[in-house]
Amino acid sequence: MSRPMQMKPTSPLPSAPAWADEIAGLYEGQLRVKGLDPRTFPPELWWEVATPLLTQERRFHVREIGQSAEGRPLRHVTWGNGPIPVLLWSQMHGDESTATMALADLFRLLGEHPDHPLVARLRQNTTLHFFPLVNPDGAARFQRTNAQGIDINRDARALASPEARALKSLHDELGPRFGFNLHDQRPGYRAGNSDRQVAISLLSPPFDENRAINDVRKRAMEVAVAIRAILEPQLAGHIARWDDTFSPRAFGDLTTQWGTSTVLIEAGGIDGDPQKQLLRRHYFMGMLAALDTIASGSHAGLDIGHYFALPQNGEVWPDLLIRGGTVVVNGLPSLRADVLIDFKHPLSEEGGKIKEVGDLSGMQARRSIDATNMFIQALPCPVRGEEHTTQTVSITPGKAACLQISRDPEGHDIVWTLVRDVNPRHRPPSEH
Repeated sequence: MSRPMQMKPTSPLPSAPAWADEIAGLYEGQLRVKGLDPRTFPPELWWEVATPLLTQERRFHVREIGQSAEGRPLRHVTWGNGPIPVLLWSQMHGDESTATMALADLFRLLGEHPDHPLVARLRQNTTLHFFPLVNPDGAARFQRTNAQGIDINRDARALASPEARALKSLHDELGPRFGFNLHDQRPGYRAGNSDRQVAISLLSPPFDENRAINDVRKRAMEVAVAIRAILEPQLAGHIARWDDTFSPRAFGDLTTQWGTSTVLIEAGGIDGDPQKQLLRRHYFMGMLAALDTIASGSHAGLDIGHYFALPQNGEVWPDLLIRGGTVVVNGLPSLRADVLIDFKHPLSEEGGKIKEVGDLSGMQARRSIDATNMFIQALPCPVRGEEHTTQTVSITPGKAACLQISRDPEGHDIVWTLVRDVNPRHRPPSEH
């Protein structure tokens, strides 16, 4: 069927599953796998932590299905003996690790709590197939692309990379009824036109340019409603929906086209959660609700109006805006200007770079500092790994963010200092 112009819910959002409070209570002590924070862990560490959870005694089977461009193993994990095949793949983008952490927690639940009714239901009704760490070379660098510079999630058509070929071959072999494309998104996204930060985004990817809805896509929307239902009590107003413009290169779009009801889950951000450990728990609970609704068949008939009622991902707010100061750089005239900074790791505010300098009045940012009647001075910026070498002292777009805010033009009465990374214990008094 074609996509309707408007689809509003005609029934209340379902309640969270009966097991939700119990599992949430078990999470910290009995489910959360230790050793995976900070979230920039190398792929070898993840497998070192996860492998003891994946034994045959716990009903897991692990096999190598290929190698990355740099020769790292690509592994397929199987659990369950039910009739519904489900494929979950994570970290196609090497710097998006939240789902990979949550999969380790899921493995612990499945292996260590075999008699729990939820686990028994999953084992009897589904066969779960996991392809964790699709992009281990990117994960080793904590970068989006693989070692060849390929965005694997845009390689579903060309299959130029070995990682994409492994995922396509696995999909062809399994013919999964459901698929989960597991990602992170920038924490600057707002929910619709609001100022609320998006914690989780969902998408039932389209299979054609018309964004039509057939039975395959409708099932994915129903599953997304079940995810929303379990997350809504904690994240109301912070759940959004990705834009569903069709991309003929993207895995989620093509797996839907190939007949797999695919759900994209994106972890955004929660302020005060720099390593995404709280968001990891929400992600785990959302995945578990999705798998349970598939195993029980309870997704059938859920009101997909609740999927369309989610606001779309809106504007992306930059990370840090210093407003109203006077920029002072040796050898250049001083000027009154705002300074915009983005970070490589926005939630922990590490790896800052100058994005823009000038009149930025009216711009919104995730965090702002009022530097009115104060001075923004450039500092020498040490080169990473070469502590005795410094870059040119400047405050210009594209350069590393090394600066201080002071009350005097000479820089004696210093209020706040930034040398690439924010010191969380040193907050400027003018922050708001």
